[in-house]
Amino acid sequence: MKSPLGARVHLMISFVLVTCGAVAGACLGLLLSGRLTALVFAAVAGLGAGLGSFFSRRQVLALFEPDREDVPADGYAEGLADAALVCIATYQAAVFPLTPDGVSEAEREARRTMAYRISAYEGLPYPVQTSAAAALEAIDHGADPKRAESAMKALCLSIYDNRRGR
Repeated sequence: MKSPLGARVHLMISFVLVTCGAVAGACLGLLLSGRLTALVFAAVAGLGAGLGSFFSRRQVLALFEPDREDVPADGYAEGLADAALVCIATYQAAVFPLTPDGVSEAEREARRTMAYRISAYEGLPYPVQTSAAAALEAIDHGADPKRAESAMKALCLSIYDNRRGR
């Protein structure tokens, strides 16, 4: 597996910094006292440079990642997510009508079929698909309108989280 460019650059720079730190520590130790001090100073300086490089790895690699704002928004997937929300909301309205005989069985079945079809479409982002499936499951049981309402809220939040241009 090929590691990302940022990780390779950081590794090369870390290697150079640790080597330079160890050499500088050895030179300083030789100037001050002798071979034993040079060895101790080289080890301490190399260890310090290595630890500093290790702890700064996350921040350095974050500089090489592209910003989320630079990624163009996928309007097609966002449109599909909005269409799925509308279809599931109309199916919810058919299952829990405001009046007892407000929706016929044929209309309810047509709305259910359309909601399931658009929720299973491949272009829909995966988190939205799973939230849509949970909402459809809650609506299909038809016994608890509060559960269906909370599943619809979760679907709305999932769709909002998948928007890139917000």
